[in-house]
Amino acid sequence: MQENKTTKIIDIVCRVFVGLVFVMSGFVKGVDPLGTSFKIQEYMTAWSFGGITFEWALPFATFLAMALVTVEFTIGIMLLFNAHRKLYSWLLLLMMVFFTVTTLFDAITNKVTDCGCFGDFIKLTNWQTFAKNIVLMVPTVLIFLCRRWNEPRRFERNSLITIFAVVAMVIFGLYNIGNEPCIDFRPWKVGNRMVAATGDDMEVKSYLSYRDKNTGKVEEFESAKLMDYYSDSLWMASHEFVDSRVEDPYEIEADGFSMLGPDDQDYAKEFITSQDYVLIATIHHLDKVGDDGTQALTQVCKFANENNINMVLLTCALPEEIEAYLMGNNLDDLPYYFADATAIETMVRSNPGFILVKDATVMGKWHHRNVNKMINNYNFSIE
Repeated sequence: MQENKTTKIIDIVCRVFVGLVFVMSGFVKGVDPLGTSFKIQEYMTAWSFGGITFEWALPFATFLAMALVTVEFTIGIMLLFNAHRKLYSWLLLLMMVFFTVTTLFDAITNKVTDCGCFGDFIKLTNWQTFAKNIVLMVPTVLIFLCRRWNEPRRFERNSLITIFAVVAMVIFGLYNIGNEPCIDFRPWKVGNRMVAATGDDMEVKSYLSYRDKNTGKVEEFESAKLMDYYSDSLWMASHEFVDSRVEDPYEIEADGFSMLGPDDQDYAKEFITSQDYVLIATIHHLDKVGDDGTQALTQVCKFANENNINMVLLTCALPEEIEAYLMGNNLDDLPYYFADATAIETMVRSNPGFILVKDATVMGKWHHRNVNKMINNYNFSIE
């Protein structure tokens, strides 16, 4: 592409647009690198080509997540500051080709339902993600065609910008791995209400929709009020069932969440809607709990007992495994419940982690490295 006033304007618009998308995408994933790591693990588990699988790379998922968010964020910064034009043009093109092919495969097979391109900040379907990449490919190609233009900036200045972007994202990502994400886009964010309402007067209601065969009009009825219509043979003959839904004011606002006891009963609503504080310790991978995690769990359990705080453990481990772990660490008095690993990881990234709920509201959340902040600073007498 020839360099002139018009093409320069096109180049600037394309660089700013794509650069902002890459910076935002890298940042929201850098807020939660472990979430990106879990998504990469999902790809490694779901994908195979012929007899080739990728489960051997699972131990490297966190490293790959950090590499991805760092490269993505850095490319965005390079685009915005026009630093190292040839380098970012090639990197951008290669990444966009990879992303586009990957999301097309996802959209066709639906083996991974959400690519996680914007972390938990924005959820897109696979076809929406593929369409987004097709749109981005247009300015990407234009930027690539301009790669041979002379850079108006000095090499040293461009190198400093690139190095700063890499270092900043690495530090930012590592901080969010060592702590709970500094910005929480998940349902279990501190301050969020986990059920629509609480109170004994709330009722679970079901609704059914029927279509008038003559007019085509669809109308929704509360199931309790449909008995009169059911006794009307003319009405029943002129209407057909369309759909039904349940409105549960106590439904927990987190997909797939449960707290199954050893008796296979779900105690999630009982704990989440409790009018007293409930401190939930979470373990999503028992085999990856280190000595520091066990020490934190013991410390918090002792604190809860001394202050009469109801504390329970939520895990996805097998009953015999968690019982052996608790007994081996003198924690056999800690009640435990079971949930899906993904649901637990969504609550707290730390393993183990701690989340405090009261009256269906998330009151606090702590990484096991930061339990002293909870013990020393949190006032459990707040009403």
